[in-house]
Amino acid sequence: MFKIETLPDGQNTVLRLIGRIRAEHLQELKTQIRDDGPTVKLDLEEVTLVDVDVVRFLATCEKEGSQLVHCPPYIREWISRGKNYCRVA
Repeated sequence: MFKIETLPDGQNTVLRLIGRIRAEHLQELKTQIRDDGPTVKLDLEEVTLVDVDVVRFLATCEKEGSQLVHCPPYIREWISRGKNYCRVA
């Protein structure tokens, strides 16, 4: 199961991501980010599992200015490793 909760945070919007995120959910997430503007924070505290496409997407989001908050250590590690050996699309 994957769920997105939108929370106001002053001038920013926080998107709380919940559950397992797979490549099939990326279009929904991209639409939500586009609609909420470039200063979106992605709260990953309740994310339980991601696939490689999601890791690449999160790395791209961070590169483009979105903040990843409460990012689980395993996701942070995968993002760091991905920057070393693959191009983020």
